[in-house]
Amino acid sequence: MRVALGYADCGSYGALDELCSRLGIARLSGLHCYDVLGGASRVRALLTREPGTYLLTDFLVRSFETTVLGGLGLDRHPELWADYFGHYRRLVWLAQDPTTVLAAQAGRIAELFGLPLRTIEVGSAGLERELAGLMAEPERLGVPADREAVRGS
Repeated sequence: MRVALGYADCGSYGALDELCSRLGIARLSGLHCYDVLGGASRVRALLTREPGTYLLTDFLVRSFETTVLGGLGLDRHPELWADYFGHYRRLVWLAQDPTTVLAAQAGRIAELFGLPLRTIEVGSAGLERELAGLMAEPERLGVPADREAVRGS
């Protein structure tokens, strides 16, 4: 059996890699899910062209009220909006499975920010490629092919 972590670094600043090394498992490559979904070079180019870019995924579009507004307390303290988001200049939605409902939700998020929304249809190919790579060749990251090798060391 192979075990892999379907998570990029996502702001752990190496702590996730340390955990994966200790457990002998591989994780998705990239600094965050945006790299996995949109491609690291594309995301880097987007952020280089406009450093004040806020990235959205389908998950964030669907859960914005809970994960962002609620998670940051903006539902209770909207006066903090400018402190959190005042420096952003545009929103980019890396759309995996764009629907009219998600597009409307992304548009409402852009209205909250008062910023233009750019939609880039990325699909799920990047995630699928990463997952296939993890399951086909976990050794690519120096990780044993199965947990038995880890237990025996």
